[in-house]
Amino acid sequence: MEKINCEVNNCSHNHSGVCYSNRVDIGGMSASSERGTCCGSFLQESHYSDLTNNTNSQGKCDALTCNVETCNHNTNKLCSLDSIQVAGNGAQLYTETKCASYDSRE
Repeated sequence: MEKINCEVNNCSHNHSGVCYSNRVDIGGMSASSERGTCCGSFLQESHYSDLTNNTNSQGKCDALTCNVETCNHNTNKLCSLDSIQVAGNGAQLYTETKCASYDSRE
């Protein structure tokens, strides 16, 4: 299963740099760079508390979807990488995060 390495330290799903969300949705359908992408699953810890033990799975994220049609790693809305990097430490909104593993098809 994919591993989501996360540097968004204030996300409720982040535990020691690894995502523990049930599902991660990478957004940015027509992005032309990683700045146009985002982690749609981001939840600010100060509002939602720590959710790393509140998953339906046995630990780390077990579902990664990608809506970034312009990314080389998007195969039928699933990421083909074994692991991705999500960036945006200090984000207040999901739009302030990004998929640092984005690779343009162009």
